[in-house]
Amino acid sequence: MHELVGALRSYAWGSRTALAQLCGRPVPSAHPEAELWFGAHPADPAQLSVDGRSRSLLEVVSADPRHELGAVAPAFDGRLPFLLKILAAEEPLSLQAHPSADQARVGFERENRTRVPLDSPMRNYRDDSHKPELVVALERFEALAGFRDPRRTVALLRALAVPELVNYAELLAAQPDSAGLRTLFTTWITLPQALLERLLPQVLDGCVRYLSDKNSTDNGETSPGKEFVAEARTTLELAEAYPGDAGVLAALLLNRITLEPGQGLFMAAGNLHAYLRGVGVEIMASSDNVLRGGLTPKHVDVPELLRVLDFEPLELPIVEPEPTGDPLGESASFRYRTPAPEFALRRFELAADAEPAPVPRTGPGIMLCTAGTVRLLQGTDELRITPGGAAWISAADTDIRAQAIDGAAQLFCACVGGE
Repeated sequence: MHELVGALRSYAWGSRTALAQLCGRPVPSAHPEAELWFGAHPADPAQLSVDGRSRSLLEVVSADPRHELGAVAPAFDGRLPFLLKILAAEEPLSLQAHPSADQARVGFERENRTRVPLDSPMRNYRDDSHKPELVVALERFEALAGFRDPRRTVALLRALAVPELVNYAELLAAQPDSAGLRTLFTTWITLPQALLERLLPQVLDGCVRYLSDKNSTDNGETSPGKEFVAEARTTLELAEAYPGDAGVLAALLLNRITLEPGQGLFMAAGNLHAYLRGVGVEIMASSDNVLRGGLTPKHVDVPELLRVLDFEPLELPIVEPEPTGDPLGESASFRYRTPAPEFALRRFELAADAEPAPVPRTGPGIMLCTAGTVRLLQGTDELRITPGGAAWISAADTDIRAQAIDGAAQLFCACVGGE
């Protein structure tokens, strides 16, 4: 096992405080810090400390995939199949979806044939992989995720009492299924800008009126008789951040979700989503394929987005942590079940003053500390990691144990293979 130093990514939607505080650095940071990457993604691989010198995890895995990845190496062409991150969103991310494996392969080959440069801002497919992803909240985490049941969306549109929305609400009420959602989404996302700029202010006025009612609450929670307070607030916030953006209308069709610490959210291929704010641990297949649908100044390819979107209404895709039942004494571990073959994620709550706890199903994997100080043990070797710190566990590393020191600690363990 070796210490693993994450790659810090700066995006405009990131936070100047969250990652700096977590990692014990001065606050505020000089620039918005959005993500801390722990993986072997070619765009920004994490760095290993090996024999006193720094080497990228990509270099180490590529040099000896059989040793580092073990039996799973052939299945993933000698590449680490997942990317682990800490994500800190101060502002909304773009409205986006990810392709299936088949869609990614076809799209990547098509753009290669037409010689779209890999670094072009017009490029949709930067690799040939799908990108299922799971985010686990470290604090309250808010998101839009998947198309809402059309009947509830009709109720939302009617509750806003905007005359200009009546025809759209009736369109969806007449066809409350995936086809109706496709029709309404396509209509809104392709509205001429002049029409959009007339409709959006009316919708925002409706949201303000809805929230001005005496039954609305100040903290964003739904009060009796007011089902859509969070949705109305989010619409206003998105419109302020992205004025005149069709994604503001599209967001009205999506589930508005709040995760409490420890809860997860899983996004399969084709699910439209946008993370709004919060800090979480995110794991995904190691891909950079994103089809955007708005809420961004970046490239939006509407025809391609419509090809990959899944318009089936999605029940709230919250993943609750399941106790593993592993014998850990006073400590505890939890798994997050997803169908993704590229990754599995577990969370360990390590009790203060407890004996070292065995960590099953480790290599190849990454252990990430998010609270306290963790002492990792393998035979006579020892490695200490603090919040924002991580360790690479190769397939050759076995019998890993973890122990909290100087108080309780929290540890995430990412490895290959769905649970």
